[in-house]
This record gives sequence, structure tokens and C-alpha cells, in this order.
Amino acid sequence: MKPEKIRPARRTRDITYAVRDVVALAQETAKTGREMLYLNIGDPNKFDFTTPPHLIEVVLKAMRDNHNGYSPSSGIPAAVKAVEKDSAAKGIRNIRDVFITSGGSEAIEIALTALVDRGDNVLIPYPGYPLYEAVLAKLEAEARPYFLDESKGWLPDLDDIRSRIDSKTRAIVLINPNNPTGAVYPRELLRCILALAAEKGILVFSDEIYDRLVLDTVEPVSIASLDSEAPVLTFNGLSKGFLAPGWRMGWGVASGNGEILKDYLAGVNKILRARLCASHPMQHAVAAALEGEKAFLAQTREKLRRRRDITCEMLNGPGISTVRPQAAFYAFPKLDIQGTDEDFVKKLIQETGVVTVHGSGFGQKPGSKHLRVVFLPSEDVLRKAYGNLLEFLKTHRR
Repeated sequence: MKPEKIRPARRTRDITYAVRDVVALAQETAKTGREMLYLNIGDPNKFDFTTPPHLIEVVLKAMRDNHNGYSPSSGIPAAVKAVEKDSAAKGIRNIRDVFITSGGSEAIEIALTALVDRGDNVLIPYPGYPLYEAVLAKLEAEARPYFLDESKGWLPDLDDIRSRIDSKTRAIVLINPNNPTGAVYPRELLRCILALAAEKGILVFSDEIYDRLVLDTVEPVSIASLDSEAPVLTFNGLSKGFLAPGWRMGWGVASGNGEILKDYLAGVNKILRARLCASHPMQHAVAAALEGEKAFLAQTREKLRRRRDITCEMLNGPGISTVRPQAAFYAFPKLDIQGTDEDFVKKLIQETGVVTVHGSGFGQKPGSKHLRVVFLPSEDVLRKAYGNLLEFLKTHRR
């Protein structure tokens, strides 16, 4: 009797993750001997950025001091206290809970899991980080897009957001600074979004993982700081600003009206307890990062600023235009091409070795075509990769 195949759960059908999905094609292309130029994954440690030594030392000490067992589910007291202090310094008041997680991704997944039932919806930005869509697909909830306005520097359109809220809407997600566009949202726009969320009785999720990598003089504003009563979950971590993505160390901060949040946070904590804890020794880096020296940040931003400027200089011309990113290490150029942006990216990898991610993997307005580039590589590598991209574009633009 022929054994039956194991059927995967239906909820897995709609899970995609464009950032990683292009890697398989890149690996196949690399086997042909072609030189590969990777502009696809936002991992600073793959390039000339290194985790600050004082963070490494404190983790090594924690391991040697035998902090290798389980920790409290919400995190060790020193880490929780450091996050509370850092959040207060950003103006966040009425902090109701802090939980330390295995990367910002786990904080996001736990927060969504505790919130939505099948058939509920959450508003997510297009373009935006694909994790939200993947998690909501797993939860059998709807990831309902609202579109960022490219003509206005990739800012959210308040009228568009309002039009998408209905009785099943549970939350709105903000990614500020934004991945993949590098946009930073102004204070007054954030106030308007908070007012709309309060009017509709929905939660705000604010993903601020890039707030230490603002490259211009624009001020990053934590939306939770604008109203101490507004129910907001703010996500952050060590991955990007502290150059330690593989450590998987993040957190969530719940703030606002305690009565409104009480039952929801009880649900969050049930999940936190069920998964035991985040990595215990790595948690010792949180206080060291948030309370320790940060001279490396200025150096990091200066390198990224130069690489951002090269990106904007080269990726504006026939068939391609790029809104200047204000933060993070991504740009989201618009393409005027034949065919789809996904096909363009696949051919670009195969024919030039330049690895980017198609814009449709992050969401975009229907009819538009983009790709996301990561400008973490050295200036020489960026110039070579962009030169190859532009040469390829000559034969593929409309």
C-alpha cells in the first residue's frame, strides 16, 4: 500500500516571504560561477558592520556566570527596566507592560496572536514588512493593505486608512521608520492616525526597529509618546540599530489606558508563559545596549548616509526613480519596465548576479512596479551592482 503524503495545514498556503524567497534562485545562479552582488537582505553583519564589543562581552559574561537557564517569561528585570527607561526617554507614558522576545518578530507575532480571531482584519502598510502578512495568514485573519503615497515621500494617506476600517478591524500597523521605503512619519500625521484609531476603537502597532538609524535631520517620533491614553504596542530590538540581528533580541512595550488594555495583555502574557522565555544570556545585552556607550551609532549612520546618497544618485534616471530614504538602509525604486517586477528581479539575478527583491513582495499600488535594494554593501560594491542593474534596465524598460 502506497503511503499517503502528509497534508500541510491550509493556513500555510498563503504564507510567502519575498526577502528569503529570492535566495534559492540566487543560490542556483551562484553555482554557475557568476559573481553575485547581494542587495536583498537587511543584515548589517554580512557587510562591514560589526556588533559593538561591549555587548559581546556582557553576553559572554552572562554565559560564564551561568545565566543559561530559563528566565522570567517577560524577560529578566534588568532588561525590562532598561526598556521602560528607554521608552520613557522617548516620551512614552502609562507603560502597562514590557516583554522581551526572540527578536522583534516574536513580539509582533505574539501581539497579533493574542488579538485576532479568524475573519478579523488588521491594516498593514503597502509597501511594508512581509512578516505581518505571513503571520496574519497563519492566523487566518485578513491582512488589509492601506497604501503609502509615493508622491508624498511614502507617507500614509489618512483618507485611505479611514476607508479601509470596518467592524472587523482590530488594529493598524505602522512601520516608522519604514521598511522598505526609509520614510519617517511627521508628528502631526501620527497625531491624526492616533485620533482615527481612538475614534474607531482599534489598537495601534508601531514597529520602530529602525529609529536609531535616521540619516537626515528629521526627528523620529514614537507615536505612543503623543497620547498617554492611546492603546499602543511599540516594537523594537537590538537587530538593526545595535547591529545584532542574529541574536534575536527584541521587545514589545504596551502603553495607554489600563482598563482598555487589561484583558488583551492578559492574553499576551498567557502566550508569553506558554513559550517559556527568550534567550536568557542574550537578554543581558539589552541594558548594556540601551544604557551603554553609543559612539558606534554615529559612525554607522555616516557610512549609511554616504551609501544612501550613492543609491539616490545612481537610481534616478531613464526607467527608474527613487524617493530619497530618510532612515534605515533600504530604498524602494520605481521601475518603468515591461512585464512584472518579479520577472524583472528573477532575470536580473540570472543575467547580472545582482540580487534584489521585487516590490510586489512588499505590497504596492496596483499597476506600479518596484524593487527593494539594501544599501549596506561597500560603496564600490554598490556602484558596481547599480551599474549592472542600470545596464540591464536599458533592454527592459518600456
